[in-house]
Amino acid sequence: MSGVAGRYASALFDLALDAGSLEAVEGELKTLQSAIDGSADLKAFLKSPVYDRDDQLKAIGALAAKAGFGMLVSNFLKLIAQNRRLFALEDMIRAFRALAADHRGEVSAEAATAAPMTDDQVKALRLEIERMVGKAVNLQTRVDPDLLGGLVVKIGSKMVDASLKTKLNRLKTVMKKA
Repeated sequence: MSGVAGRYASALFDLALDAGSLEAVEGELKTLQSAIDGSADLKAFLKSPVYDRDDQLKAIGALAAKAGFGMLVSNFLKLIAQNRRLFALEDMIRAFRALAADHRGEVSAEAATAAPMTDDQVKALRLEIERMVGKAVNLQTRVDPDLLGGLVVKIGSKMVDASLKTKLNRLKTVMKKA
């Protein structure tokens, strides 16, 4: 883990592990990520440099209280707001979840698709990735509206791009050169 997100995620992971609350913290971060995914306003707020430190602290504190987050996650969110690092929160969540998965002997993977996947499709994809890597897989899925079809799968630092968007972009590049 490197960079701002990695350092913060590692610190939170160590604290959660020491406190014996790894599962609880991971669950709260998953809830937080779902809230971010479900709210364009929240996503914009986290990325915006317009809000000052006090506004960020108040908003993130209210969010943590309303969600009922424990002391560890609440204090973590307040710390990153205080340090003006909310812009990296989603990366911190991803990094934390990867550390937790690694701790359990799992591999983290993320699949982006043009349309939501059914439960059977998610299960089949997870089984295929598990067959490839030989470990249990913690698979996160999301819809990417920029994709026309297919999917993009990230497994650790590796990416498998089988999306229609990428193939069309390559075709456009070839056509321009011709």
